[in-house]
Amino acid sequence: MSSILHSDDRDGVLAHVSGNLRRFRQRAGLSQIALANASGVSRRMIIAVEAGDANISLSSLDKLAAAMGVSFVDLVRDPSRQSSIDVSEIAWRGSGPNSKGVFLGTAPARHETQMWIWSLESGERYDAEPDPEGWHEMLLVIEGVLTLVLSGSEKEFPAGTFAIYQSAQEYSYINKHSELVKFVRNVVS
Repeated sequence: MSSILHSDDRDGVLAHVSGNLRRFRQRAGLSQIALANASGVSRRMIIAVEAGDANISLSSLDKLAAAMGVSFVDLVRDPSRQSSIDVSEIAWRGSGPNSKGVFLGTAPARHETQMWIWSLESGERYDAEPDPEGWHEMLLVIEGVLTLVLSGSEKEFPAGTFAIYQSAQEYSYINKHSELVKFVRNVVS
């Protein structure tokens, strides 16, 4: 599934997740079993992520962060970065070298706001799990034509158009055309 972060992609967020997960889990006073129970993510997965040997979904990382009382940003951010806004990490890769989601940064909202830049090569697809109630996404297509699927309904968005929707539903990004699609993605909770 394309919403999975792969352990062999060490130049993205997984380069920091294993150490951050272990550090925040220990700071919260949680064993791996307690974190598994609190987050709904298996102990086996937590062990593998801490060892740097796991493929994990973005939503599972979010569940782990919430169970430890930290933000998704805290879990994926390079701990040596001084900025609390700039993240600039690859958080998703498709099968093509130009298909990727780069988590650009974050700003405070009721809970959290994230800004990403995404690109999808021809034929690429990203399938997302529903976010918690109250979350929204705002997309601005800057190149190509993005097909957005919301709860099974498809709509195309050419460059210069945007979409705003509640993300507490299944949704997908698809490039059905021959040219690269690039879009800015803002996540607001």
